[in-house]
Amino acid sequence: MELKTLLKSHNFACSKRYGQNFLSDPQLLSAIASDGAQSGDNVLEVGAGAGTLTRALCGLGARVTAFEIDERLRPVLSETLAGTDAELIFSDVMTYDLSLLELGKYRVVANLPYYITTPVIFRFLYDENLLSLTIMVQKEVADRICAKEGTPDYGALSAQMQAMGNVRITRKVPRNMFFPSPDVDSAVVRLDIQPICNRALLPHYRKAVAAAFAMRRKTLANNLTAAYSLPKQTAEELVLKVCGNRAARGETLSPADFVRLAELLTNV
Repeated sequence: MELKTLLKSHNFACSKRYGQNFLSDPQLLSAIASDGAQSGDNVLEVGAGAGTLTRALCGLGARVTAFEIDERLRPVLSETLAGTDAELIFSDVMTYDLSLLELGKYRVVANLPYYITTPVIFRFLYDENLLSLTIMVQKEVADRICAKEGTPDYGALSAQMQAMGNVRITRKVPRNMFFPSPDVDSAVVRLDIQPICNRALLPHYRKAVAAAFAMRRKTLANNLTAAYSLPKQTAEELVLKVCGNRAARGETLSPADFVRLAELLTNV
């Protein structure tokens, strides 16, 4: 059954509160599923929605656990996922105890509601069992995630995502592919987890990045002085060791530079 017809048959109206914009094109759904998983993978899907991507993932042979917060979608999903072995959990993934799932090593694949993109990313990003993260996001957010240091789009999200492995845009999805159509285009981003530093250093890395971008107009040394209660001269010397410019700003440091900065900050 065509998606619009299916939703109408259940008197379902998409909710702006939950950022519901659904995909129905089978070829696109198959391509997105293949971007994120393959047969035998344990996949956690955030936001099953109408179940179209869930079904495509099951079609690959992945073992899918899908979260959906909107109980109104129960009858829709019972039709969409009929004949699949997807495990459907009607709960908020942001508060659910994921240890109950016993997924082992897993991949996240999701068409994320725009309003919750960043919180969902950080819900999973540092999980030691995560193998990859494949998410449909606003194209503007995808550009920020993949931005390089020294460019206007580069920021804390860029540095944190890129520290966790290879990240790339796999495809762009125009707004007219969704129902209802959102106001912006989207893109699929895949991150394959391979941290660029020892996991024990990651909390220090995260703190250094957060400090660097706390006030973008200030120099990195000034931000470090505020965040770490350092003497200004000490902060400037640290920055000089990392990038050779005591007046540098946070957006000029690469993820590798932030690793070096985090290492130095653990010793001050």
